[in-house]
Amino acid sequence: MNAKIEEIDGKYVATLEGEMDTAAAAEAEEVLKPLYETNGRDVIIECKDLEYIASSGLRILLSILKGAKAAGSKVVLRNVNDDIKDVFKLTGFISIFEFE
Repeated sequence: MNAKIEEIDGKYVATLEGEMDTAAAAEAEEVLKPLYETNGRDVIIECKDLEYIASSGLRILLSILKGAKAAGSKVVLRNVNDDIKDVFKLTGFISIFEFE
């Protein structure tokens, strides 16, 4: 699992690659923790190379979303594959996240 954050055009862009299983989620959370406080900047989470997400990964994304909404920002999940989108559908998260 690889995760990184960049600032591009005044937005935070987080890139997720590999499998965000329970073991990898703790490491990913450390990298993504700055996104819990967006300071009014929108967040794009690039998922093109994300192959799997466990419930612990969903919890991290939900924490990012809560922090962003509190700051008046939005979170967009970009290039989510069908398998991961199915996980969002099964958990009901499909209706609370914005997808591109």
